[in-house]
Amino acid sequence: MRVLALDTTTRAGSVALVAGDRVVDERSGDGERTHALRLPAEIMTLAESHQWPLSSIDLYAVASGPGSFTGLRIGIATIQGLAFVHGRRIVGVPVLDALAHAACLDLPAGALIAAWMDAHRRDVFAALYRVASATSSDLARLTEIEGPTVGSPASTLDRWRALAAGLPAVFVGDGATLYAAAIAQEAPLARTLPQPLLAGIIGRLAVARAREALDPAAIRPLYVRRSDVEIVRDEQLRRTEWNSTDT
Repeated sequence: MRVLALDTTTRAGSVALVAGDRVVDERSGDGERTHALRLPAEIMTLAESHQWPLSSIDLYAVASGPGSFTGLRIGIATIQGLAFVHGRRIVGVPVLDALAHAACLDLPAGALIAAWMDAHRRDVFAALYRVASATSSDLARLTEIEGPTVGSPASTLDRWRALAAGLPAVFVGDGATLYAAAIAQEAPLARTLPQPLLAGIIGRLAVARAREALDPAAIRPLYVRRSDVEIVRDEQLRRTEWNSTDT
């Protein structure tokens, strides 16, 4: 099975070609340019370099979120367009799942993994996982303890301590490196891993989850929280209603 996978949840993101369980090639995007300017050119360049015409792609995969609102919309729309043109289906992969799988290869069964992404506003997008299998190559070896949330590093750690009776052995993602000092204070023995390229693992997860593939129009972004535009709009509506009531 040939898979083309795309991650636009971060500024640079990545794109990959996957054949079965093997990552054929994976490349970081140009973080100096926006996703809107780079796509679909980066995809075409990668596919052409391996002589993979897009008509030969069996399945498309895309990071469904959370992450940059604009990046998610552009990435999903790009993959939807390609899949629609070639009559293919898409697997949307939560990016926190991909982060956790990227970090779990050398961990024993029972270990806890935290996937943290910088959500700005001094928050992190976070999810908590437990290693369920001792087989390092098994993409089903993680179980989700808590799905995607957004909140401050301190509140997330406090909640997890009660939820899992302990804190993770590994924290991974740009949110983990950004808040490494806070992690070290609460979990001094934990390892903090930087944000890896994710398109390759997203493609491999898509192969494992191929039965979950959807028609292009059915793919939806996983935002976790509302956009700044929505928050400002609702605040303006509340002020308008308050002023109307006051007068």
